[in-house]
Amino acid sequence: MMEFSQMLTNFVVALALGALIGLERELAGKEAGIRTSLMVSGGASLFAIMALVAPSLVKPESSGAALAILANIVVGIGFLGAGIILKTEERVHGLTTAAVVWATAAVGALAGIGFLGFAATTAIIFAGILYILRKVGLVEKIGGNHRNVI
Repeated sequence: MMEFSQMLTNFVVALALGALIGLERELAGKEAGIRTSLMVSGGASLFAIMALVAPSLVKPESSGAALAILANIVVGIGFLGAGIILKTEERVHGLTTAAVVWATAAVGALAGIGFLGFAATTAIIFAGILYILRKVGLVEKIGGNHRNVI
């Protein structure tokens, strides 16, 4: 069973990594920034910690609950992401932000189960990719207006 100090460490790392990913979105002026990413990553880590700890607290035949908890993070975050996406007549808004929320949950879950190094590496890669692609300015011209593709 995980010790309290390890649970707390995993949770704090998840919060920090979520904030890192959210910082990029915040700087880009997107809908889901630091606070959203921090909450998603931290919440996912709590579910992941519960998934690891719960089997030791219940009967052995209930140990499949750990995987069910982790699987339901993906479903729950999908609903959250769907609420971020808006479609207008011209285009879809918020798709990347919804994907960031989903990926941030995965980073939080990794931190929650104790894969801190891998969680940190993936958070840095995600934030880097988002920053670089925004700075490269993948822009296409549509009807005289420029819009970001990514």
